[in-house]
Amino acid sequence: MSNWDLIIFWHRRDLRLSDHQGLTRAREYTSKVVGIFCFDPGILEKDSIAPARIKYLLGSLAALSESYAKKGGQMLFFWGDPGQLIPELAQKLNAKAVYWSEDVEPYARKRDRTVRESLEQLGIQCLTHWDQLLHSPGEILSQSQTPYTVFTPFWKNWYSKPKETPLPSVENLQRLTTDELELIDPIALPSIKDLGYCWDPQLDLRPGEPSSLERLELFSQNHLEYYGELRNFPSLSATSMLSPALKFGVIGLRNIWQTIQNIHLYSRSDEIRGNITTWAQELAWREFYQHCLYFFPELAKGAHRREFRNFPWQDNQEHFQAWCNGYTGYPIVDAAMRQLNQTGWMHNRCRMIVASFLTKDLILNWQWGEKYFMQKLVDGDLSANNGGWQWSASTGMDPKPLRIFNPYTQAQKFDPEGDYIRRWLPELSSIETPDLLSGKIPPLERLSCNYPMPIVDHNEQQKKFKILYQEQKSFKSNEIEY
Repeated sequence: MSNWDLIIFWHRRDLRLSDHQGLTRAREYTSKVVGIFCFDPGILEKDSIAPARIKYLLGSLAALSESYAKKGGQMLFFWGDPGQLIPELAQKLNAKAVYWSEDVEPYARKRDRTVRESLEQLGIQCLTHWDQLLHSPGEILSQSQTPYTVFTPFWKNWYSKPKETPLPSVENLQRLTTDELELIDPIALPSIKDLGYCWDPQLDLRPGEPSSLERLELFSQNHLEYYGELRNFPSLSATSMLSPALKFGVIGLRNIWQTIQNIHLYSRSDEIRGNITTWAQELAWREFYQHCLYFFPELAKGAHRREFRNFPWQDNQEHFQAWCNGYTGYPIVDAAMRQLNQTGWMHNRCRMIVASFLTKDLILNWQWGEKYFMQKLVDGDLSANNGGWQWSASTGMDPKPLRIFNPYTQAQKFDPEGDYIRRWLPELSSIETPDLLSGKIPPLERLSCNYPMPIVDHNEQQKKFKILYQEQKSFKSNEIEY
């Protein structure tokens, strides 16, 4: 065994070496910091795993392993239950400590408690840091010292707080010896097929920290100043596309925040500064939903608003499958769903449109849509996905929850030339733009294009939803204040 103190760093959603609190602290203590990643059957065997997300994860792990090697260090992979595996590894290697980054998700918190308890029983230190948030849960509280359940006051408080500066990449790491490696028997990084998944399409964002930093630079130089104006148009490449990197912590948030602030400082006008602030607000939305899940873990199981936990959703599997497959007869909805199915990603404006359609037009349970998104999205994240779906379904943390998107109006406003629709619904490429956006495509033309008639009438369905909504709202005795 080596005489150097060894620290194991357990990577999960922090797949990078730079701007990393936990790794920086570990490296300050010793150069023998070994990264590990555990392929957890408790996660991989769930039915809400997206193949595109697995492909991005594996690519990011490969890039992280390469980064460790360039610094002289080592990234090791294992398969098994972390509750047993992590303590066993630490004990076999005589590790001084195990470090990891905190998580807000209920499964992760339960798993981490198990690992911590086992390590403490063995006399091995545990050190954890919040590294997927600019402000950890508990830092952003109301005047009454309670967690926020409304975004706007959360945003004002969050934005006013100073943010830490980025941390440099760790350097000059050491590897395990051959004898030490023989004690623990790591596995090779598996392929996507090894894990039982298949995803052939190319990902819009290449995995790994270097690619994410390149994307941040490209976006900040070419699009950030106009983000607020152009972000809602799905036919344009006006968003950062960094959501998968944020999901897996492939890029550091302090790095992103410093980029925002640098551009904001040297901006030429209030309009441009407003556009930049709009993107900062999107980061705050992400953190808001993570704080909510941390303080209210029951969100993962059902509606925030108790009076809507027994909402009389319809049970129409044919309508649900039409929505999933992009055959509802509403072009903007179908284009968005086909983008999701073919690429593993969907523009955020379109996420709101299709979620509103599922819940307000088809009157189907938002949890069906939430699960389907998690089965498809490369950036699928429990807190953001749950928060977005509850917002769309009028069951979540929103002071004005009854919002219904008209799919025709949304198409006319945000895809005025029909470019996005035609890209994902090529069968409608010959339809005149006014007809395409208004949905007034003659039945014979729909037939010739092999495109279905609308499966429901938007005006009729929103009336039905409003009646059901008001009936549920009247159940005051079931209300609860968090």
